[in-house]
Amino acid sequence: MAEQTEPINDTVATPSAIFGKDAVTAAMADHIAIVGLADFILDAKWDRKELTLTVAPDTILAAANAAKAAGYNFFEDLTAVDWYPTEPRFQLSYSLLSHTFKQRLRVVARISEGQSIASITSVWPAANFYEREVFDLFGIHFSGHPRLTRIMMPDNWNGHPLRKDYPVEGYR
Repeated sequence: MAEQTEPINDTVATPSAIFGKDAVTAAMADHIAIVGLADFILDAKWDRKELTLTVAPDTILAAANAAKAAGYNFFEDLTAVDWYPTEPRFQLSYSLLSHTFKQRLRVVARISEGQSIASITSVWPAANFYEREVFDLFGIHFSGHPRLTRIMMPDNWNGHPLRKDYPVEGYR
């Protein structure tokens, strides 16, 4: 069966799914995200017309600055996934958009429980409430955040309700 391809832009056609840093960077060598974040990429995936780049958690602030310099001018979203009991336990997914190039980018960082990650509010102030939400619901600490306090749960709430090890009926 022949491999299906789809255009990334008007001139480049790639397979509909590419996995792995080497394969993605080779197939998409001129993509603005690949060029701009080349020094930070640990892993990469192109699937369903979405580019996902995995970076080390200690480089997230530098990677965010590089993405902004590459043309990703809009911070869309930040969310987390709890992969308990797998380590590293948490995956942070940052969704970025370039209005100029009409491209989306997902930047992923994986961290272990108890590990903190740098806040990107200095790059995109809009990340403020998203980081507070992830802190509140997953317990992930963002170092350098201007006001890392609960945003959804009461201040005296025990635990973080979106963790997989959180009791279904809450702590009693």
